[in-house]
Amino acid sequence: MSGTGIAPTSFVRHSSHSPLSATPTTPRKKVTVQTLRSLYRKGEPITMLTAHDFPSAHVAEVAGMEIVLVGDSLAMVALGMEDTSELEMNEMLLHCRSVARAAKSAFTVADLPMGSYEVSPEQALQSAIRIVKEGRVQAVKLEGGAEMAPTIKRITQAGIPVVGHIGLTPQRQNALGGFRVQGKSTAGALSLLKDAQAVQEAGAFMMVLEAVPAEIAAIVTKKLTVPTIGIGAGNGCSGQVLVQIDMTGNFPPGRFLPRFVKKYADVWGEAIKGIQQYREEVKSRAYPSEEYTYPIPKEELAEFERIVNKSDE
Repeated sequence: MSGTGIAPTSFVRHSSHSPLSATPTTPRKKVTVQTLRSLYRKGEPITMLTAHDFPSAHVAEVAGMEIVLVGDSLAMVALGMEDTSELEMNEMLLHCRSVARAAKSAFTVADLPMGSYEVSPEQALQSAIRIVKEGRVQAVKLEGGAEMAPTIKRITQAGIPVVGHIGLTPQRQNALGGFRVQGKSTAGALSLLKDAQAVQEAGAFMMVLEAVPAEIAAIVTKKLTVPTIGIGAGNGCSGQVLVQIDMTGNFPPGRFLPRFVKKYADVWGEAIKGIQQYREEVKSRAYPSEEYTYPIPKEELAEFERIVNKSDE
């Protein structure tokens, strides 16, 4: 395997309509629920990153993420929607399948879209089955605390792993009064702990804690026997998750980022620079130069020109 973690290809591409890359020559062992539980028991932080299509899942896979999450954040970052509530099941399934084709070793989780699980535990189970069967992921994630315990229990009883999500629950932002930090008061922190324990008792094997004071998240994590994945919840959690678009800087200048997001790269800046250079070279006919064209034997070219010129006589 090369230094980038991508295996060299053994074929010559003559079309842009070809697979993105070859399968790594030394693929890692498949990450499973047991793998994640082992990491948790050893106290080794668990890495999770969102992906919304084949390329974003492929880079997360090669980079070594243990979990790839097809988050409903794709509504905004991939589909241009105003918020996650607009996302429909068929759209989520399409993106799940795309991610699943790339994330062969990582453990894959998908959000249940708003409206696909709140009506009843049976509705939630039917949606979860679709996500696993049609979306080809290994687990589902859903938002809510103690009130969602019967739903979580119903899904897990059917043999589908569930990741809970408490604290700030974006699908419920209208009820929460916007994207607000949760658990900042004693009463709020106690409510958060109650939710965490209920979600755990219902059978969730892991849960996301979003926008919670670090100290509270650390205490809640210690009170549980399943791993917590923090997003804006400090490093006392069992692992971390970020939205890939945010942490790679793949967005235009001026976009608001939550306090907890660290920008690890400048994908937008590099893309703009490359695309602008491409435009300039096309305009000046500097691209494509000879090195980027396919050759033809001189005698074949001469014969072609002879025939064409003769037909013009």
